[in-house]
Amino acid sequence: MSFWVRSATVRHDDVLALDDVSVTVDPGSVVVVVGGDGAGKTTLLRALVGELVLERGAVHAPPPERIGYLTAAAGSWPALTVRQNMDFVGGIYGLSGERLERRREALLARAGLVEAGDRLASQLSGGMRRKLGFCMAMQHEPELLVLDEPTTGVDPVSRIDLWRLVSEAAAAGAAVLMSTTYLDEAERAGSLLVLDGGRTLAEGSLEDVRATLVGSITVADRPHRAEWAWRRGRRFHECWLGGEVLADDVIAIEPDLEDVVVALSLKRRHEIGAAR
Repeated sequence: MSFWVRSATVRHDDVLALDDVSVTVDPGSVVVVVGGDGAGKTTLLRALVGELVLERGAVHAPPPERIGYLTAAAGSWPALTVRQNMDFVGGIYGLSGERLERRREALLARAGLVEAGDRLASQLSGGMRRKLGFCMAMQHEPELLVLDEPTTGVDPVSRIDLWRLVSEAAAAGAAVLMSTTYLDEAERAGSLLVLDGGRTLAEGSLEDVRATLVGSITVADRPHRAEWAWRRGRRFHECWLGGEVLADDVIAIEPDLEDVVVALSLKRRHEIGAAR
């Protein structure tokens, strides 16, 4: 059974955090929500797990005991050991005895945390704490797994480990919805939702999202229109939406997801500015 948020509208005081946003997550799939700060990623995830009430729209999700939710915080109690954290959360979801022990040790082994099992969570590295938080969210084998930026601030090796755990969870049948600020890793997802300012810019497969961008992306040593350009490394990428004459010193490139998301965001902001 699919889980979804449809036509969600959410306000935080006078700020429109979500404006008619929809997403569907199927069992066995991974959907990744991308966007900059204030795009609405966390608000959308909180709406799906029932942490906030929509102004308009609808949500279909399993009951709370069948949801695994990792917030953007560390996701563990620093004064407890790794195993104590796992046991505490497992007990909340009704796991006990041999069943709890088997599930706990299997997850810790997959996350490479067995040897750290008796260490306080406060003594773990950032990457290890995020992997522990993931294991805690997965311990009761939820139908829906919701992860808010699980890899932010995590070292590259731990990021790979976390993505392996996410893939394994989906392969086991969980519906996975996660947000990330790392657009390179978002390309691994089967489906994407691109948000900006609480609105949907694009959605679907990577190919679908790329097809949303009409025009060209170029690279050059200097920007020709600063309002349409962004730095990547030592050079500048620039968006040309069609109809413009490309400068002689630019090279057209095949855009990756980062190029597409930045270009679509710039286009939307120019449209908003022109409408005012």
